[in-house]
Amino acid sequence: MTDTAQQLETLCDLAEQHQAADILLHENYPARFRIAGRIETLEMEPLRAEFFDSLWDVCNAPRAALDHDTSFVSGKGVRFRVNLLRFLGARASVLRRISTEIPSMEVLGLPAEVLQAWALRRSGIILISGPTGSGKSTTLAAILGWLNGQAARHVVTIEDPVEFVFKDNLSVFTQREVGIDTPTFAEGLRRSLRQNPDVIMLGEVRDPVSANTAFQAAETGHLVITTVHSANAVDSIERLNLIFPPNERDAARSILSEQLVGVLAQKLLPRPDVGMALACEYMTNEGAVSRMIEENRLADLTENMLRADPLRTRTFLHSLAELVRSGKITEELAQSVANSPQELSRALRGISSNTSGRR
Repeated sequence: MTDTAQQLETLCDLAEQHQAADILLHENYPARFRIAGRIETLEMEPLRAEFFDSLWDVCNAPRAALDHDTSFVSGKGVRFRVNLLRFLGARASVLRRISTEIPSMEVLGLPAEVLQAWALRRSGIILISGPTGSGKSTTLAAILGWLNGQAARHVVTIEDPVEFVFKDNLSVFTQREVGIDTPTFAEGLRRSLRQNPDVIMLGEVRDPVSANTAFQAAETGHLVITTVHSANAVDSIERLNLIFPPNERDAARSILSEQLVGVLAQKLLPRPDVGMALACEYMTNEGAVSRMIEENRLADLTENMLRADPLRTRTFLHSLAELVRSGKITEELAQSVANSPQELSRALRGISSNTSGRR
C-alpha cells in the first residue's frame, strides 16, 4: 500500500473511531472531521497534491475532473459517499460516512407507526424532506429495512451513489447507481417501470422529467419513496410543485393531491452531551388535506397541521417541545430553530402543565 493510500485508510479509520459524519479534505490543509455537528481538526499533516492524485484515482475520476460524485469502501469495509471538487484552483473532497448497519426507525427517533403504515401502502408517493445532512438517506434506509422484514416486495432503488446495501429478506432488492448502472435519475426511474417493481426508491426528485415519471409510477400502482430539499412538510409540497413549469403546476398539484401518501420533514440537532437528536414533523394526506393541496392552500395546510390528529400529523413545534422536555436538546437551541419562538414557549408551558397533547 502506498503512503497516500495509507493516509486515506487512516482518515477512514479515524472517522469510524470518532463516529464522524463527514471527512472534509482540502489541499494543503489538515483533514477536518464533522463530529456531533461540530467541525474538529485532529493533529495531522496538511494533505498534499499526491494525496489528491491518489484519491481521484481511487474514485475512478479523471484527473481533470472538476466535480465528481461517487462512493468509496475503505479497506475495513466502511462505506463513504464521496464528492470531489475544486476550490480556487486547488482540490478538495467531502466524504460522508455511511453506517453499514441499517438502523431501526425507533432508534432514529422517527414516528415508526406512521411510517410503517405508509410503507405498507401498495401505491402512492412518500416524501422525505430536509436540508442537506439531515439524515434523509438514513430514514429511507430505515423504512426499507423495516419493510424488508415485513412484506414480500420487489424494491428498485435509484441512487447517486448507492449508500446502504440491502440483503434480501422477505423483499428482493435491485439497487442501481446513477452513472454506473443507469445514466440519470430520470432514465433509471423510467426504466424501473419495466422491472416489475412494487416499491421504487428514488434518491431525489431533481427535475420535471423524474417528477412526472414518479407521478406516473404512483398512478400505475407502485409505491414511490423519494426525497426533496425543503424546510418543512408544507414547503415540501410547494418545492415539488415548483419543479414543474408554471403551465404544468395545476395539473401536477392535482395528481399529487391524489397520490401523496404523506410527507415527513426532519432536522438533526446537536445534543448537549454527545450525538444528534432528530426533530421531525409529518403530515398524512387524508380528509381535507388532499383538497388543500390541489387548491394550493398552503396557509390552510399549515393551520390544519396544528389541529390534526397527532397520530397521523404532527408539527416541528411539538417535536422540539418534546426534545426539550426529554433533555435531548436545550431550550436555547430549540428557540433558535423554531419558526415561532413564542409559540414554542407556549407549547413548553403547556407541557409543564400536562396540556401538551391538546391542539
